[in-house]
Amino acid sequence: MRDIAWLTSRPIAHRGYHDAPRGVLENSPSAVEAALARGFSIEVDLQPSADGKAMVFHDDALDRLTFETGDIRDRTAAELTRLQMRGGDDRLWVLEDLLGLVDGKVGLCIELKSRFARRPDAEWIGGIARLLQAYPGPVAVKSFDPDMLELMRAAAPEIPRGALGDGARDLEEWGRASRMDRFILRNILYAPRVRPSFVSWWVKDLPALAPSLLRRAFGLPIITWTVRTAEDRKRAAAFADQIVFEGFDADAP
Repeated sequence: MRDIAWLTSRPIAHRGYHDAPRGVLENSPSAVEAALARGFSIEVDLQPSADGKAMVFHDDALDRLTFETGDIRDRTAAELTRLQMRGGDDRLWVLEDLLGLVDGKVGLCIELKSRFARRPDAEWIGGIARLLQAYPGPVAVKSFDPDMLELMRAAAPEIPRGALGDGARDLEEWGRASRMDRFILRNILYAPRVRPSFVSWWVKDLPALAPSLLRRAFGLPIITWTVRTAEDRKRAAAFADQIVFEGFDADAP
């Protein structure tokens, strides 16, 4: 397993150091460049394109961040990389270009977006695993979906994996999951098959039993998201080892 000391050494910019009013959109090259300039570690999201490429993008739909509509998974990477993002000059981009830009300068924490399919796309995960295995810089992956993490463990066991979660009580977010599934997720009962290297937990749900037990028993650091307010920062300082932040300068007092 690769070293994960970087996960706790510097604050992590949520979807890059973005600032939409200034034309720096989340998950964009500009947001990543802004984080690099400040020396912050970077968190980004990956979505699959229709042809199985890893796109650096958060939403399922294109509508909020581009001038197009529809599902990102319905278009090829060639089509998607031609799309301009709203409010700036950036276009959508692929994981290979992200890795080339960051180039090991700071830590990179990558969320694998999931729709909790019955059979996750092993080929998509395998392609990401191969790119990360060849990448020499500090990198880790995380996901709400234990099946994706299990596939990553099989494909690239040396890449650190994060158990990403919250209390799984919001039925708008988790209503499609059974009560038992929500119980398993809330308590990270999938840990034996995933063997996480760290926990990534919602700041509003801290303190939480499962992350605290994994931290105490196995030394797994807790990285908390998304820290936006002074109250969030106070809670994170009490119950977590590092923050994923947005909307402020995490180096400011």
